[in-house]
Amino acid sequence: SRKGLYRSYVPQTEPLPYIRGRLDVAQAVRTPGRVNHDCHFHEHTADIEDNQILVWTLRRIARSGLCSERTLPTIRRAYRALQGLVTVQPFAPEVCLNRLYHRLNNDYEPLHALCRFFLEQSGPTHALGDRAMLPFLVDMARLYELFVAAWLTAHLPDTLRLKVQERVAIGQSRQLKFDIDLVLYEANSGAAWCVLDTKYKAPVSPANDDIFQAVTYAEAKGCRQAVLVYPKPPAHPLDETIGQIRIRSLTFGLDGDLEQAGSRFLAALLTVDASRTD
Repeated sequence: SRKGLYRSYVPQTEPLPYIRGRLDVAQAVRTPGRVNHDCHFHEHTADIEDNQILVWTLRRIARSGLCSERTLPTIRRAYRALQGLVTVQPFAPEVCLNRLYHRLNNDYEPLHALCRFFLEQSGPTHALGDRAMLPFLVDMARLYELFVAAWLTAHLPDTLRLKVQERVAIGQSRQLKFDIDLVLYEANSGAAWCVLDTKYKAPVSPANDDIFQAVTYAEAKGCRQAVLVYPKPPAHPLDETIGQIRIRSLTFGLDGDLEQAGSRFLAALLTVDASRTD
């Protein structure tokens, strides 16, 4: 900010060898032999919450591993400059909301909006840290499914649309129900074109149970394409026809550039159409 760091008067109480502000008379009477007496005063300081939010956010950004070689030195310089003046302590993203701004600190409003964005998008990682934390489990299979669905939703051609976690009933009694991870529909006709079953594992080859499950999904939807999606390519990939259904294994990798991995996956997925028979 062109105005520099915003400072404010913060109430302080400290034992001092001289009188500053208001003397704690009651304490002085109780301990007449003390050299230092408690004084209540207001200190003009930059160590306030407005600035503490900034320095905490800079710390999180600097340690995120997401900064480029060009931007990281700038982030570190800003963090070091504030660290010498402001207490570093953690803040939740919600602290950035509904804050009071006035003519002296109104330039902090967009800064705190940025802080909220970065704090909301940051979280625990699998790296070793310096703070204790309760253990927790992440449903990676479900997370992988949601990621693939979100990426496809953003990148599918206009000729296709995606439905996530579609429930279907099979059998004469319609009592058997399954939730299909992803179903692709032709936008014009509304017909099911392909079912996709995401598998967060790295098998040597697709398991028979997974193959038959995907084929069952395709039969239930009346389509002739089924795909098993893995984060790593199986050593023995699948490309077979069972009855009238072609089932394949495809890869949406997570260990490199996600956009490139997604583009390769989508290109392979769309080539399935070339083998479709009516």
